[in-house]
Amino acid sequence: MGSGAWAAPAVWRKPRMKVVGRVRVDDVPTIAAIERRSFSDPWSERSFRDVLSHPQIYFACIRDLVDGGGGASAVLGYVVAWFASGQGEIANLAVEPDLRGRGIGSALLDAALEESRRHSTTEVFLEVRHSNLRARQLYESRGFTEVGRRRRYYRQPVEDAVILRRTEPAVVNPHSDA
Repeated sequence: MGSGAWAAPAVWRKPRMKVVGRVRVDDVPTIAAIERRSFSDPWSERSFRDVLSHPQIYFACIRDLVDGGGGASAVLGYVVAWFASGQGEIANLAVEPDLRGRGIGSALLDAALEESRRHSTTEVFLEVRHSNLRARQLYESRGFTEVGRRRRYYRQPVEDAVILRRTEPAVVNPHSDA
């Protein structure tokens, strides 16, 4: 044993997370790498760059701020969502595989749902692999319910997509005469 202080490996540390409202251009390669490690039919780096070029699309990430927030920080996960005509869609959500189960996906989903409220959506949709039980449990914990299936939607392996919807409660104005 050396005389230096022992430090826990980075993977053991609980990251201090901050949801960033917008992903930066220099985050895209890391996000694309997380995507490739997370999905058998991943979005391309170009697809993420295209999303980034549309300011009306919500594209956020969570960073590891263990170093106090100064300097470089690591992207731990990301979410892509869009909102129009009272509806929202969570199009993509992924967390670095080694960091799953630490609340990162929950924080990303909650941030996207908060953004949906800012857009006055009445319902939010998403799709998920039938076999992705961990993700389905997360979505159900936030009020999503199954409303349909897309048979044999996913490839590698072929599998159904479960379509989930969360209905936002109607905002009632207590001062209206209705």
